Amino acid sequence: MTANSKLIGLVPILGLVLLWGWLAASGMAPRALLPSPVDVVQRLFELLADPDFLAQIGTTLFRLVSGFLIALVLGTVLAVLSASSEVTQTAVNAFVRILAPLPKIALYPAMILILGFGHSSKIALVVIEAAFPIYLATYQGMRNVDKKLVWAARSAGASRLHCLLFVMLPAAAPSILTGARVALVISCIVVFLSEMMSSTEGLGYVLIDAARNFRTIDMFVPIILISALGLGLGAGLSALRRKLLVGYPQD
Repeated sequence: MTANSKLIGLVPILGLVLLWGWLAASGMAPRALLPSPVDVVQRLFELLADPDFLAQIGTTLFRLVSGFLIALVLGTVLAVLSASSEVTQTAVNAFVRILAPLPKIALYPAMILILGFGHSSKIALVVIEAAFPIYLATYQGMRNVDKKLVWAARSAGASRLHCLLFVMLPAAAPSILTGARVALVISCIVVFLSEMMSSTEGLGYVLIDAARNFRTIDMFVPIILISALGLGLGAGLSALRRKLLVGYPQD
């Protein structure tokens, strides 16, 4: 991505902030309901100096990263199993077709009953939401691998398992990382939503607690932070993609 492209990408964000500032300054919305961006940023820096607030950020980050990494492993393993034989392909794809369209948030009450209100239920929700795009991207990537690569490996004496793990899976890396990028966005949304629904920790809880106590400025701070976390992790994933996939087209 060129420097000009990055600057162009900042234009919508800058426009949104300017619109927000104009609405707050114009009085179209009450100041108690819509604080200015300057007030929110000042409050953000105040809270970042508070160890308790940093612990809330750490809680959300732990749940998000843990769930995403487990989903990455789970989705990749399922894709390898699905590509290994027609029997496993039929079984896994049937399972995916049934569960993929289901809003997994509907399963969250059951997860709370089974896993409790702590980290486990939030991480589990992130896993089942994020694993599907990773599986679908990985599976499709492995199916689209040039058959000549597999034939060449088999003719050289490689086993089917070796071809799966060391030929097809690396060749599907661009698709895997694309699915991971989508899953990361989903993970940010899901962990924030789960904390808003049932938690006494994390940025989602901070937002709900602020809303209950009519602290409007404090409501905007976690929204900005979860967006920043998503952008930061997405940028890190993009940097990893560029490093691992030298020579591939970059978006």
